[in-house]
Amino acid sequence: MTLEELGEVSSEAGLPSYSAKQIADWLYKKKVASIFEMTNIATSKRAYLEKHFETGLTPPVQSAKSADGTVKYLFPASGSFVEAVYIPSAERATLCVSSQAGCKMSCLFCMTGRQGFTANLTAGEIINQIQSLPEAETLTNIVFMGMGEPFDNTHEVLKALDILTAAYGYAWSPKRITVSTVGAKGLKRFLNESSCNLAVSLHAANSAERFSIMPVEKAFPIHKVIELIKQYDFSHQRRLSFEYIVFKDLNDSYQHAIALAEFLKGIYCRVNLIRYHAIPDTPLACVDMKKMEAFRDTLNTRGIICTIRLSRGEDIFAACGMLSHADAVKTGIRN
Repeated sequence: MTLEELGEVSSEAGLPSYSAKQIADWLYKKKVASIFEMTNIATSKRAYLEKHFETGLTPPVQSAKSADGTVKYLFPASGSFVEAVYIPSAERATLCVSSQAGCKMSCLFCMTGRQGFTANLTAGEIINQIQSLPEAETLTNIVFMGMGEPFDNTHEVLKALDILTAAYGYAWSPKRITVSTVGAKGLKRFLNESSCNLAVSLHAANSAERFSIMPVEKAFPIHKVIELIKQYDFSHQRRLSFEYIVFKDLNDSYQHAIALAEFLKGIYCRVNLIRYHAIPDTPLACVDMKKMEAFRDTLNTRGIICTIRLSRGEDIFAACGMLSHADAVKTGIRN
């Protein structure tokens, strides 16, 4: 709950107005597992809160560790399951969180889209992936790049971002949080209400080519997304990046790189090239590193900052586009 919502709870419980801040401190700073641990609240009031509310902490039910140190966690949520991925490195520890169980976007290259949509997560279920993480105290960055399209669940995602960045909550700098989107309907609201970083799943500068792998292009054309983005300043408060999975013979040529550079001309941003991680029953194929490096160098020489993202967790199906709760259902964890 946000501070405003906790204020409503305090009023309902007959607590003084300052109790909302006390409860927030216990939840988001002291991170208690039980309402009865909130010792500066009267015992009778704690009993009332315990009867009507819960902290919502739910530990992961399964984990898998990659040879590169990446850990994938499975969390129960909204009657289903979601996956979150902990990615440690020498300089940072990043958590990739989910915003939906499944996804409606049906991108050709994504296992989450393949499994279909089950439910939107609540802000509590999003926050739980962070607070119940065994490595929670080591985190330096959070990316909303897990299962689901964040701006297909805009209200709950923005509520979670408020809790993460507000003084009453985790008090994280918005610069430590990145939200990824295909460009869905909640993008404008996010740009107006949040200062967190934005990553746009682009994957093609040509509308027809993008539509061939991303059906969302029909409802939210990428040129419209770009028009909206150009109305905001990304040079100081937050970072803008474009995610570009490189597919063999689809979007990997020198001409594609030139077209992408022209498409992003004048926008203060960076491009992250991502190696395609093969999933079953798709016609897509990955390219070799030499081709990706040539693509990167073409963009860089034309003034577009471009890097190749290091692939992590592929051996445990935790890499980009590989998250799915289907295995959890198959193994009977649902029961």
